Parts: sequence; C-alpha cells; structure tokens
Amino acid sequence: MRQIIKRALNAFYYVSLYWYYKFLFGKLGYRSRIKSSGLRIEHPKNIYIGNRVVVGEGSWLAASPHVIDNPRLIIEDNVNLGRYNQIYSTATIVIEKAVLTADRVFISDGVHNFLDISTPIMNQIITSKGNIIIGQGSWIGINACIIGASIGKNCVVAANSVVTSDIPDFCVVGGIPAIILKRYNTESKIWEKTDKKGNFLN
Repeated sequence: MRQIIKRALNAFYYVSLYWYYKFLFGKLGYRSRIKSSGLRIEHPKNIYIGNRVVVGEGSWLAASPHVIDNPRLIIEDNVNLGRYNQIYSTATIVIEKAVLTADRVFISDGVHNFLDISTPIMNQIITSKGNIIIGQGSWIGINACIIGASIGKNCVVAANSVVTSDIPDFCVVGGIPAIILKRYNTESKIWEKTDKKGNFLN
C-alpha cells in the first residue's frame, strides 16, 4: 500500500511540474522532462521546447532581450541535454532534433563587449555574433563551448573543445579553437582524416 501511495504521489508531482512548465515556456511538447533541481530560466516565454526533450538538472536556459526584443531559444524533438548545460540566446539559437549533449556544455550567440576600459566588462553591452543552429543528430562532448558558431548535422564536438566558427555537416571537431579532425566522405562512405581546413588528406 505504501508503495502504491508513493508512486501515486510521484506521478502527481511530475504531472504538476509538467503543467507548470507548459504554462511557463512559450511551448513545451508532450513527454518532455525538465529536471527542476538547480534549474535557472530567463525569459521562458521566448523558449520553445519540442516533444520528448530532456533537460538535465542544474541547467540554465535563457532567451534574453539584450540585443533584440524577441530572442528565441528553440529546442526541437528528442533532444537530450546533460546536466549543468548553459544555453544563452540573445538572438536565435535552434537545437535541432535528436541532439545529445554531455554535462557542462555552454552554447551562446552573445558576447560581452570590452572596448571601454573604464567600465567593468560585466556592465558593458552584450552583442550577438549571429544566429546559431546545432544540427540534427549531433553529439556535443563534456565541457564543450560553442560561441557564435553553428554546428552541422551528425557532427561530433570533442570534450573540452571551443568552437568559434561554423562547422559543416558530418564532421568530428576538437581543440581550442576547434578544428575539423575528420569528415564523412560521401564517396568512399567512411570517416576520413582532414587537414585543418577540412580537406581530405590524400
């Protein structure tokens, strides 16, 4: 009897939490789970979450109007975000379907200005480096940072990488700053090593 009551209370808790977040966000799809422990949300009405999305505990989701009036953070279906992810949109960030991130991933389209040396950097304006798309099916490793850059489809971003320029589809990248290490060759049908510019090695 005690187990039945416990399961019923857990079910009630998760259903209540779902409907709370559904009211809070611009959109929250069905069977999505937002783990509330340590969660930080800024301007949730600008955040749109698809179906069967998981947001790990301790994450920070923001779509704040530092640059434009209506920034957007769009997380499409079947995305799984690890713990302590920080995703901060000042314009538009789209995380496409079936993207998987590890813990402590940072994604942002904005940067602090530091031109005025008489003003603390935290008090200077934030500017957008352009819209970001994280391509469908990609995997972002632990501690990776993606700053003002888009990632193509089915890419792998290695742990501890810092990505500051756009990455095309079907690439493995790593390093600080991140460079292309491998690309999928559609002719040979295998992953092949590349030079720093992403050209296949002979």
